[in-house]
Amino acid sequence: MGSRSDLLDAARDIAVAGDWARVRMTDVAAAAGVSRQTLYNEFGSRDGLAAALAAREGARFLDGAVAAAEAARGDAADAVGAAVGWALRAAGDDPLVKAVLADDSTGLLPYLTTRSQPLLLPIASALGQVLRGRHPDLDPDVADWVCRCVVRLAISHLLVPTEAVDVTVADLTRLTRSLLT
Repeated sequence: MGSRSDLLDAARDIAVAGDWARVRMTDVAAAAGVSRQTLYNEFGSRDGLAAALAAREGARFLDGAVAAAEAARGDAADAVGAAVGWALRAAGDDPLVKAVLADDSTGLLPYLTTRSQPLLLPIASALGQVLRGRHPDLDPDVADWVCRCVVRLAISHLLVPTEAVDVTVADLTRLTRSLLT
């Protein structure tokens, strides 16, 4: 063990177990089978480890959402809706997301709220590219703005799910279509 992926897997396992608020770098290093110094060399700090974990998980969601958008039938709004639907369903099934949302004392919730820019911007940018691919005459700034709004609303649903996922997806698809016309 000892690869960056192994270290992040160990951190993810600890976060899923609900122990992140009390975890020390020594605990993650032991779970990964490496020295504490190896962990510090790779991530610099506990916050650096948390940021790297959030970035890796965000990239996984980005890949899935973009694939769903690209595979979607219909117009640009349908593609955005497909991406949102995939992401919300995947998040609802993900043990790490569940752990973060179930216990905001973990210290990881800010990566979905106040420190979500590294997650929000790449997803919105990638969706903007998909949107422009389906709607080539669309002003790129408008496409990016629409996608930033939709991603923020999707994260809002994730944090406070007042409707079923299908209702939220339909609402955000309709909103996207409205903003594009």
